[in-house]
Amino acid sequence: MTIQTDVVIIGAGPCGLFQVFELGLLDLRAHVIDALPIIGGQCAELYPDKPIFDIPGFPSVGAKELIDRLLEQIKPFSPEFHLGQQVQEVTPLAEGGFKLVTSTGTEFQTKAVIIAGGVGAFQPVQLRLEGIEKYEDQQLFYKVRDPSRHHGKKVVVCGGGDSALDWALQMVGKAADVTLIHRSAAFKAAPASVSRYRELAEAGKCKLLLGSVLGYNETDGRITSLNVTGIDQTKHVLEVDDVLAFYGLSPKLGPIAEWGLALNKHQIEVDTEKFQTSVPGIYAVGDINYYPGKKKLILSGFHEGALAAFAIKHQLFPNEKVHLQYTTTSSSMHKKLGVESPV
Repeated sequence: MTIQTDVVIIGAGPCGLFQVFELGLLDLRAHVIDALPIIGGQCAELYPDKPIFDIPGFPSVGAKELIDRLLEQIKPFSPEFHLGQQVQEVTPLAEGGFKLVTSTGTEFQTKAVIIAGGVGAFQPVQLRLEGIEKYEDQQLFYKVRDPSRHHGKKVVVCGGGDSALDWALQMVGKAADVTLIHRSAAFKAAPASVSRYRELAEAGKCKLLLGSVLGYNETDGRITSLNVTGIDQTKHVLEVDDVLAFYGLSPKLGPIAEWGLALNKHQIEVDTEKFQTSVPGIYAVGDINYYPGKKKLILSGFHEGALAAFAIKHQLFPNEKVHLQYTTTSSSMHKKLGVESPV
């Protein structure tokens, strides 16, 4: 059975969720598809506990809290989510609009498509040691789903970016022992985080080792230690219970790369009036798009989503004048949102 809708949004991260809101205000119904099994994109999958400081009106908001609030905000528009599936085919229809088919065989007929998939499907850069993959999600972790499971254990964090430093700092005082391993003295993380970790290491509350993990030792089906060679070629054997590897993420556009869209490296080129791609009727918002001056910020994606919604409304109803209405004062907006109009 083919699902019919006004708009299909590919990506259930913050920008995809806010896109539902902007479309809903213009009476456009949306279905949301995401390859992940959960709503929230990177915010939910990679760093649910990480604070975000540049969302207007929130001096600090946790990534998961932001997703929860966005879900609450779009509730009046009853979006339908299709999770754990990837859009494989996008076919223009002779009568206008598109046919979409996902990896689970779900079919959609939609008047417009909005790609809000971050920078594509992320794959963690893996720790390349022979046979270690069998310990993934047991002792080797590329994401932290439940921080408490690492408390009281000997934890080694690998990497020099924000994720590695953030989790290493969070584990100090909670894990029995924390060691951060990075291949050089040049970190990609925020300088304040690096300075804080160095201070804690100098105080003896954690350890910092500059070098590379070149092997591991196992006993009775468990990793017991890592073999590390320092940048000075000194050999180290570190006892370990859990390894948190944050070597970065490799973005994969996946099937999107085959849809005939104009690309700039791994990003989709759009205009800055409608945020439409090179294929009319397909739009892109958030980190996945490219235009001169592009900044990969959530708040930028929110702005792009608002303009894309108005462009789609005009695309679908070219003879209908679309008035800009303010949610603060518009009684029709209040009705859509299910709130009382101020007297």
